[in-house]
Amino acid sequence: MAAIAMIGVTTLRCHHHRLSARPRSTSTARSCMLPPRCRRCGSLTPHSSSCSAASSASTSHGRPALNRIAAGNTSFMGPANNNGTAAPHRSLSSNIRRRLTVPNSTAGAGNASATSSSSGLLPTILGVAHLLVSLGIVVATDKYLKQAFVAASIKFPSALFGMFCVFSVLVVFDTFVPALAKGFMDFFEPATLFIQRWLPLFYVPSLVVLPLAVRDVPAASGIKILTITFGGWFASLAVAGYTALAVRKLVKTQLIPAEPMSKPSPFSTFETWAWAAIFVASFGVAYFNPTALGTTARTCLPFLLAATVLGYMVGSGLPAGVKKVLHPIISCALSADLAAVAYGYLSGSGLNAVLGDYLTKAPSNPGAGDVLMGFLGSVIISFAFSMFKQRKLVKRHAAEIFTSIAIASTFSLYSTAILGRLIGLEPSLTVSILPRCITVALALSIVSFFEGVNSSLTAAVVVLTGLIGANFVQAAMDKLGLNDPIARGLGTASSAHGLGTAALSAKEPEALPFCAIAYGLTGIFGSLICSVPAVRQSLIFIAG
Repeated sequence: MAAIAMIGVTTLRCHHHRLSARPRSTSTARSCMLPPRCRRCGSLTPHSSSCSAASSASTSHGRPALNRIAAGNTSFMGPANNNGTAAPHRSLSSNIRRRLTVPNSTAGAGNASATSSSSGLLPTILGVAHLLVSLGIVVATDKYLKQAFVAASIKFPSALFGMFCVFSVLVVFDTFVPALAKGFMDFFEPATLFIQRWLPLFYVPSLVVLPLAVRDVPAASGIKILTITFGGWFASLAVAGYTALAVRKLVKTQLIPAEPMSKPSPFSTFETWAWAAIFVASFGVAYFNPTALGTTARTCLPFLLAATVLGYMVGSGLPAGVKKVLHPIISCALSADLAAVAYGYLSGSGLNAVLGDYLTKAPSNPGAGDVLMGFLGSVIISFAFSMFKQRKLVKRHAAEIFTSIAIASTFSLYSTAILGRLIGLEPSLTVSILPRCITVALALSIVSFFEGVNSSLTAAVVVLTGLIGANFVQAAMDKLGLNDPIARGLGTASSAHGLGTAALSAKEPEALPFCAIAYGLTGIFGSLICSVPAVRQSLIFIAG
């Protein structure tokens, strides 16, 4: 575009005029008496390329007669001719303007289209690369720490150690080089938003394989587990909420606004159709060749994963009233189970075999559920970023937060053991559901401290507790008189972890920061006290 304009300008021959020494008016409020300067040599030019010194001199008083024109009038091309010969010059000037304007406009349209295409594609590529790198670092860190802890025979949750390390690094950076801490947070923001966006999916595999987890559990024991789950949730909510209120009355700390929380983007139609295409294509491949990828688990992985994701997308788009009955996690699990039923029937392998391929718990032969649950360690590490972002709020309300979390977490563990003993639930099942109020990622780490537990039952009870809280937590807190945002946030997260947090924050955003803090800290505190051998032995003794 610039080249075309330059070519058009260079067609004008530059003539040095004796008026070039006169200064040009710079006021936009006054009329301009002088022609424009030559863009090539900077001197004032005559009105056309055919002008000569002789013609310029043949004016009254030896100076050219200039018509006054308004400032900014781009139609001015030179001094007026009083002898009626202005038309040819005006025609020439119009031709020149057309030479400059038409190609310039055409080139500009093409360049604008190309620029918009490239400017839209390049940020997308860079954004995807940024996400892959940041998320890859988090996942790789989790895997490395897990392998290192296993090699060293350390039973403490490796992801929890990683979370403490990341949080400590951020605090050190913020103390000495705040800009570095901000850059660290900005770099890993795509990874944290990705985890936040897909967080419920990482809980789903335990619900999908629930038929396998409870097939050996007697019906009477199942009823007892449901009783402990519902009653324990309500008791934990009350203890956490009232503890927060009591401490609030003692410290009388004024509530301040929290740091804004970034929200992940909603699901697009393109994503839905893309996953639907993956489901159809991979289902067909698995049907015609069950071992196309080496094993049945690997072959079934794409369509079972696609079915799980599609169920979550559809469930997330349902009206709010429908979500109260059909939570996105339930629709997600139902979608995966329906796909498993369909494939088991058509292939003749049966439902149990397909569910076994969904969650194999074998790193060498992973299924769709193994891929999703493989992010649980990364979820724990990502807590460091959310806690650091709310560090000012944590520091200001440390008394309410840490007191209520410590009491509620301890109460939840020991009350579950006591209730299981009182109603006669088998000790192994009681121990399996001890961390019912702790997020799945850390609940599985806690039960790994104990022998002979059913980890699938643990995850299922944790998700069930979250679903109960998501549907009833607001009404329950209203009945209990928990009206303070801090008490409501801490009570919800301490009793119903992530699912309760998501449900409450949608309607009470002022409680979201305290939910987010308690959501992670409850699991962290539970993991810390369960790592103490004396605590584990006392829980086993109480459970029977």
